Amino acid sequence: MKSGVIKKNESQLVLDFESGLTERYASARECVAQGVYQRGLKRVAGDLDQAPGNLSVQLSDDPTRHFSLDSFELYLEKTKDMTPLYYLVERFLGEKQKPAQDELQQQLEALAMQILNRRQVA
Repeated sequence: MKSGVIKKNESQLVLDFESGLTERYASARECVAQGVYQRGLKRVAGDLDQAPGNLSVQLSDDPTRHFSLDSFELYLEKTKDMTPLYYLVERFLGEKQKPAQDELQQQLEALAMQILNRRQVA
């Protein structure tokens, strides 16, 4: 089955997703919580085979009950909401690309200056 999100580009995998998730959410748990409440706490809790109250506490800052990795996987599977996964990709892989993007930006600026200088000389 073809994906609208994952595209194979010869030898590399390209993920297209909305950037800025790390600015909107403080954590993956907060990102999941947003998705749960948008879809309805009772509905998602049923999909995850949990009581709504328990799920609500797991998604809160309660230090005694945590949202498990198994629940996270089940949430992704049942809701098809990949936003929390994209948040993690942006948080942990996006920064690795930033130095390369910064270097490319500097190279582009240097080339633009060379072009402008050549136009002024000519």
